[in-house]
Amino acid sequence: MENEKPPAKRAEPLMVNSVAKAFKVLNVFDKGRGALTLSQIAQLTGMDVSTAQRFTHTLTQLGYLNKDPVTRQFELAIKTLDLAYHYTRGSRLVDRAMPVLQHLSKETEEAVSLTVLDGTEIVFVCRFLSRQSLNTDVITGSRLPAYCTSPGRAILSRLPEGDAREILARSDLRSHTPATPTDIDDILNRLSQARASGYAAAFEEIYHGDASVAAPILGPDGKVAAAVSIAVPLARQTRDEVLETFPKLIIAAARGISFS
Repeated sequence: MENEKPPAKRAEPLMVNSVAKAFKVLNVFDKGRGALTLSQIAQLTGMDVSTAQRFTHTLTQLGYLNKDPVTRQFELAIKTLDLAYHYTRGSRLVDRAMPVLQHLSKETEEAVSLTVLDGTEIVFVCRFLSRQSLNTDVITGSRLPAYCTSPGRAILSRLPEGDAREILARSDLRSHTPATPTDIDDILNRLSQARASGYAAAFEEIYHGDASVAAPILGPDGKVAAAVSIAVPLARQTRDEVLETFPKLIIAAARGISFS
């Protein structure tokens, strides 16, 4: 029937909504929103003030939020870093990658990173900065779109094409610079090139003056698990020099980290 409504989405029976709401409060703090009032937290989370008050009080008591007694604003507490610490200390991937990343960083004196795919974005799990690196504000924990970054395309290139297409269809394909690819067929062609060559390269696709080369890391099941990458300022090396110098190094590093 024309006016028939779609079936309502079934509630997840195992979901603990209070836990989800607590993380929703923590996630509203970001660059430019380091300190927030109770009313701002309520607005950003979609909660009423009373509910927001209970969650901020609980999180403050648990040590994940600090409250300024004068401004009455809330900030993330240092304890929130414990989650990242436990992740990196308990990750087999990070454990395998760390010595390779350290060696690659010393050998090249460039910015070296380990990234994983999360939805349509890559997350920087580990990052060794170069003394000569560009000021891009990319640090451990940073997120960037997968479609226009070399580690993102390195990972996507090893996924089944249907999965890669689905991720690209959900991505916000917009131009960060004049060099950013936004056409899905163009991006799929770049994925094919990366799959054939064993590495992906990106030049000024998200930051002006930035070049990067990345290779996929395989997990114990033989499927892609992450990517290792090198970022180089184009002020010091040409595109040809980047493509001549770094692909072999980055492919070797990826093989050294891979489980299979």
